Amino acid sequence: MDFKSELKKYQLIVEEELAKYLRKEKCIEETLNNSMEYSLMGGGKRLRPILVIATYELFKKDIEKCMPYAVAIEMVHNFSLIHDDLPGIDNDDFRHGRQTNHKKFNEATAILAGDGLLNAGYIVISEDLKKSKEDLADKLRIFNEFSLAIDRMIAGEYIDTEFEGKEISTEYLDYIHINKTGALLKLCVRMGAILGKASDEELEELSNYADKIGLAFQIKDDILSEEGDEKILGKPVGNDKKRNKCTYVSKYGLQEAKERLEKITEEAIKSLDKFGEKAEFLKELAIYIKDRNK
Repeated sequence: MDFKSELKKYQLIVEEELAKYLRKEKCIEETLNNSMEYSLMGGGKRLRPILVIATYELFKKDIEKCMPYAVAIEMVHNFSLIHDDLPGIDNDDFRHGRQTNHKKFNEATAILAGDGLLNAGYIVISEDLKKSKEDLADKLRIFNEFSLAIDRMIAGEYIDTEFEGKEISTEYLDYIHINKTGALLKLCVRMGAILGKASDEELEELSNYADKIGLAFQIKDDILSEEGDEKILGKPVGNDKKRNKCTYVSKYGLQEAKERLEKITEEAIKSLDKFGEKAEFLKELAIYIKDRNK
């Protein structure tokens, strides 16, 4: 399998699907809609919707059935990025090599654009529920998990800001990122699996995979914040250190953080053994998360 080609294929699918939900009509709130589009279509890896689709494809091939959920999670993810960049949280000026939303527009518009994208995610799922004649119980289960994962992401973000500049335990550090980063990534995998009619055992294995890549993603982010290339990252390096944030690098040191990343990635791949060659893309995706440079 040519992983880069497969990844690009998925990214194009997601980009085309997201474009269907842009609000292009002339209206009084046109600037707000432009602000939402600016972030939603502003690039990025599209990792979360890809996880929904690729997990679903372990079981079924009619991916149009999982697309509303892939779109909704990307909307929610971009809501979280807009708010994460705000002056009251991380106060970042750049994201994906461009001005952050509040710098491009203004702080009030950015806050409301984030709120708009969060609500748009709920609208997309509720529209699918409204027209559903089949699999309604599964989709209601997903809607509940969707809501709970967002709750956990917000809780993780709060704790991260609350403990900024303070020494925290390993338990608290893990708790922050299991919720802030891991909750949505786990949701993506579980949504794809539940829509694909995975068995309880299969859902458990895939959830374990998601837990591992969620932690790996955060450790890699912390490593890139320490030694990444600013031009490639598209945002400043060293912000975590400047803000005196407790990260996996500050907690364990750069070398041990890298060792933990390797170990967790191996565990993530191992958890997919029962799926054989069907899970090759997801296995390669775990390696991609570990090795990425942005």
